[in-house]
Formats: sequence, C-alpha cells, structure tokens
Amino acid sequence: MRGAESQGRRSLLIDDAAVLLGVSRRTIYYRIREGQLETVRTLGGSQRVLLGSIEQLLRQRRRLPDLAGFGAFEPGL
Repeated sequence: MRGAESQGRRSLLIDDAAVLLGVSRRTIYYRIREGQLETVRTLGGSQRVLLGSIEQLLRQRRRLPDLAGFGAFEPGL
C-alpha cells in the first residue's frame, strides 16, 4: 500500500495536528480511534493525520481557518 503523500494527499504530523486543533496528542489519538480523523502510515512507519479529515472536523466545530503555510506536507516540494 502506498502512502497518502504519493497519492497527492496532504497530511500533518500528530503533534502538528494537535497544535492546529488546540488539543493534546492523546485527544488526537482518541479522535483517530473514534473515526473522526483519518491517518496514513509513511514508509518509515510514522502515522500522519490527513489534512482533509482535520478540515472536516474543524468545519463541524467552527468556521474553517486558513491552513496555508501551517507546514502541511505537499508532495513534490
């Protein structure tokens, strides 16, 4: 299985997702387990949160902030 990065999907590290959402790492893992956030594993085994699932969660909670320049991974850069 190929990672999300190779398919052109943007993702964030768990720590970055926690900062963006204003929650702890533990809460991110709870949201993953509950199915509220989607993740992928990199070839190195790291777990990353798909930016699209973060945006969807934010839309449900409040108005979507501007995520440009937050450090989201973009393939080919």
